[in-house]
Amino acid sequence: MRTFSLTILTIILTTLLLTACASTNNNGSVKAVEDYLNALVAKDADRLSTLSCKDWEDDALLELDSFQAVTTRLDGMACEQTGTDGDTALVLCKGKIIASYNNENQELDLSVRTYQVVQEGGDWLVCGTR
Repeated sequence: MRTFSLTILTIILTTLLLTACASTNNNGSVKAVEDYLNALVAKDADRLSTLSCKDWEDDALLELDSFQAVTTRLDGMACEQTGTDGDTALVLCKGKIIASYNNENQELDLSVRTYQVVQEGGDWLVCGTR
């Protein structure tokens, strides 16, 4: 009976440990996208570069350039990891970017893009969209 209880306890502890590790990875990928979007609307090119993988950095800076003539802010942003594709985490956000020019607002729906996030050098970095 003691061996059975010890086995059950070991299984429970292993499950909890694996669950904790998985949620940490999900949180890292989600935080990377949230930080990326905040840097984008803040027009912080240096921060945006550090949050992008090398292959996506030029595209991220081009996206930033498209917002230079407008005032931007995030509205209702909420992101979650929706899956993986190999080593790539897939993160989908809800909410919108509000871009204002001459008191006219344009709303850009965040849910039309899925962000691809990879781990490089121990950091989660945005590396494209789908």
